[in-house]
Amino acid sequence: MGTINLFESLQATIPEEYKKRSTLELEARVNEIKSKLGKRLFIPGHHYQKDEVIQFSDATGDSLQLAQISAANQEAEYVVFCGVHFMAETADILTGENQTVVLPDMRAGCSMADMANMEQTERAWGKLVERYGDTIIPLTYVNSTAEIKAFVGKNGGATVTSSNAEKMLKWAFRQKKRILFLPDQHLGRNTAFDLGIPLSDMVVWNPRTDEFEGDAHDDVKMILWKGHCSVHENFRLEHVEDLRANEPDRKILVHPECTHDVVRASDLDGSTKYIIETIEQAPAGSKWAIGTEMNLVNRLIDSHPDKDIVSLNPEMCPCLTMNRIDLPHFVWALEQIEKGQPVNEIRVDAAIAKDAKLAIERMFENV
Repeated sequence: MGTINLFESLQATIPEEYKKRSTLELEARVNEIKSKLGKRLFIPGHHYQKDEVIQFSDATGDSLQLAQISAANQEAEYVVFCGVHFMAETADILTGENQTVVLPDMRAGCSMADMANMEQTERAWGKLVERYGDTIIPLTYVNSTAEIKAFVGKNGGATVTSSNAEKMLKWAFRQKKRILFLPDQHLGRNTAFDLGIPLSDMVVWNPRTDEFEGDAHDDVKMILWKGHCSVHENFRLEHVEDLRANEPDRKILVHPECTHDVVRASDLDGSTKYIIETIEQAPAGSKWAIGTEMNLVNRLIDSHPDKDIVSLNPEMCPCLTMNRIDLPHFVWALEQIEKGQPVNEIRVDAAIAKDAKLAIERMFENV
């Protein structure tokens, strides 16, 4: 069973009454509960979330940043994570025993994280070690399940973010000759290429066929897991070329989860934080096409009316699984906490959490 399906099976059913309440009533309840619980409640909101819930966030940011803030907030008994399951798992790994992490909608997941499971990864590791011996260190993007983080931690590796991927690849190459990069091939490829590693020294591992795609020669340095972000793969080279032809003065800014050809053809690429800061620092009147999740692009458009901002893909829509948490689910989760009967608690097995935390801490130590 896939991770998203597993989480869905664990979800309690939201009462129909929540879907019938007005927006004003739901928003009033959020404010009431926040006021009542005070510092006992902490609400982190990921950049990709809907405005209807992120407006109530106590902190906004990327997934790891929010997990760290949650862990540092020792006063909060309840962390209601407006994000997706892997983010809530990371928050549970880093927060204390006295803290409860809640995900308002268990269907909120990440298709990329679901592209690497333990069975596939352990099977691949056995075949890769057989082929290359003890020359490989695993790295995983934080957009992965707790189990994959634990596997990486147990085998001497670390997690990476899109902000620190370059530093972490440099660290990993000081440990071993080769890197197995999970689960997003594009971030791994784009980061390694920026470090001067040619595409000819990278090979893709297909977990569905248990085979390499490409030339797995003796000097391979990057073994890229065949995973991707379904949102960022929808920004294509044709979008870049159309803009170059029709609006050559519009700068193109994309996330490194985009394909290699799109990243190379763009003006700038970087993490969500980098994208936000670049737009904040851009001069008034500047024109931008942004290749990342649509909720964030729309928020940047609304926040910077002095700049001309569009999506790189004019037909783009928000991520289906990232976009699950709505106001009714959010209020339901808060009211259950208010009653002392929290639903959708995220609890990572202690042994998995221990190894996953190793992977996360190795990253903290090296950035």
